[in-house]
Amino acid sequence: MADDRIVFFFDIDNCLYPRSYMIHDRMAKLIDDYFMDKLNLEFDEASYLHQKYYKDYGLAIEGLVRHHEIDPLEYNSKVDDALPIAEILKPNPKLRAFLESIDTSKVKLWLFTNAYKTHASRVVKALDIEDLFDGVTFCDYAEPVLICKPKPEMFERAMKDAGAVSKDKCYFIDDSFTNIKGAKEFGWPVTIQYIDALDKDPPSLAGHYELRDFEEMKSFIPHIFK
Repeated sequence: MADDRIVFFFDIDNCLYPRSYMIHDRMAKLIDDYFMDKLNLEFDEASYLHQKYYKDYGLAIEGLVRHHEIDPLEYNSKVDDALPIAEILKPNPKLRAFLESIDTSKVKLWLFTNAYKTHASRVVKALDIEDLFDGVTFCDYAEPVLICKPKPEMFERAMKDAGAVSKDKCYFIDDSFTNIKGAKEFGWPVTIQYIDALDKDPPSLAGHYELRDFEEMKSFIPHIFK
């Protein structure tokens, strides 16, 4: 029997945990250090190139692979996997209770990240929510060409991985304006930008909705909850 449930795709970093944990900042420092070490750059040059590649490609690592023949799996070991995730993140009972309030007879929960699979696994394990998701779509650093959000091919991959029967069955939450905008343009009918407490209100709406607390979903998509 075909599984025609809604697939709800959840971004991980700065979405399932708040930006105040500073994981992104720690990662940015490790990326800058990697650029300095591998490309023999001073800090200002490394930081500039890091941000340029992030803006151009969605991931700094893609610029390194394209232009400098860097091994992305080695990069992952020096950056994402070097973060002390288990020391920074702790189980979040409120988040777990929210996810458990979603009616899984109607909805399949799926992780969707631009990080590599090892980072995704470490984060959801530290938050004690890994058992609530059916799977994960990640940027596969082992591939010769890296595909990441907001490329349409990445949304197609996520649908295929999760067994989504149609775009109409795909819901998505992410903290990134660009990723949410891309998902809406791709044709997903429920796209939600998560705005952290540390963030100002965006100048415009990226997708269909925006929120600062996951509980707000119960007001605009109540049909997915128990």
